[in-house]
Amino acid sequence: MAKVEIKVPSVGESVNEVTLSSWLVEDGDFVKLDQPIAEFESDKATFEMPCEAAGIITRVAQEGDDIKIGGLVAYIDTDAAAPEKQTEKVEEKKVETEPIVTSKEAENLESPISNLTSSYATGTPSPAAKKILDEKGIDTSEVKGTGVDGRITKEDALKSQESKIKSQDTTEIKETVVAKPTVIEKVKGDFSRSEKVEKMTRMRKTISRRLVAVKNQTAMLTTFNEVDMTRIHEIRAQYKKSFEEQKGIGLGFMSFFTKACAIALQKYPAINAYIDDENIIYHDFCDISIAVSTPKGLVVPVIRNAESMSFAEIEKDIKRLAILGRDGNLTLDDMEGGTFTITNGGVFGSLMSTPIINQPQSAILGMHKIQDRPMAINGKVEIRPMMYLALSYDHRIVDGKESVGFLVMVKDLLENPEKMLFAGDPVKTLLEL
Repeated sequence: MAKVEIKVPSVGESVNEVTLSSWLVEDGDFVKLDQPIAEFESDKATFEMPCEAAGIITRVAQEGDDIKIGGLVAYIDTDAAAPEKQTEKVEEKKVETEPIVTSKEAENLESPISNLTSSYATGTPSPAAKKILDEKGIDTSEVKGTGVDGRITKEDALKSQESKIKSQDTTEIKETVVAKPTVIEKVKGDFSRSEKVEKMTRMRKTISRRLVAVKNQTAMLTTFNEVDMTRIHEIRAQYKKSFEEQKGIGLGFMSFFTKACAIALQKYPAINAYIDDENIIYHDFCDISIAVSTPKGLVVPVIRNAESMSFAEIEKDIKRLAILGRDGNLTLDDMEGGTFTITNGGVFGSLMSTPIINQPQSAILGMHKIQDRPMAINGKVEIRPMMYLALSYDHRIVDGKESVGFLVMVKDLLENPEKMLFAGDPVKTLLEL
């Protein structure tokens, strides 16, 4: 019997250990070459591991295990053929499972829909979907996957959860206790006092460690300002429809902020730099990290060379990264690097905060909730849509003058977006001043 050892592959220079979040195949299954067999969680992202050979799999590692890079995960018996029972099971599954194809996709198919078959991904939940189903005690067999090859997506899990709640009598609903995570109930009279014990994910441990390190290793300071969003509101109201029709993407707020920051970073290079031992590394490009909330925690995918991108290109890249983050498909390449970060707490209703620097970067801009407030405009009180801005920076590399100057420039560009076209005052450009 020829056995092939399946080991954890290298996923990045800074990653030494990963967590086996879930198996995608059962012990003793026949697996194909390049078939995804397990999902791993690193410090920054979740990734699938393809099988290096075809044969019968013998799982060695368990779900939840922390495994070093190069550590043994499973064995593959390459001499074995697919078991007859499993073949029958797959054929039966192919008959019962009918993939969902939209009318637009059906028009582009050369062969009839009835000729399509399912694969090993059919009925397998994504990491986010698996977490939802496990917490609610819903078996994967009760959920029909609408993802690629019948994969169960997060949306499928949420819909299944809603259906289950609606089908239950509200007077008889009881909390379902599952093995993972552990739930301990203490009943006192008519009241339930629950305690949940849940292992901290690798990503959450990394976030915790990095945030504490930033507070201890940097001279972090925050400066504040506020921006009048009137002009941006007017531009979006006037051009949003035509922008979407011509560019194929909505015109949001983030493209304005990303572009304004990219311009200001080029004028204040220290804010776009970082400290490396006794050296300061300056960048002539602006790779802007955008903080994205995902089911597993906060991640910061990067928009590369934002200074050279149009508004439409920025909006499309933000949408692409947000979808990847929501579905748990961000890779290490999507998140490595980054010279400056923007985080938007306003989408959750935050009015003011002091964001923490994303090391090794030297600064981060915090956006907040847009709120109508009375403002003194030319000696008169007017109601304006205002947003507080917060710039946290490392005082070891950025002086107060630079931090305040940067934030004031960002404010000016947002309140006068036409200046972004010339990276300055268009009248002065016209007069060559």
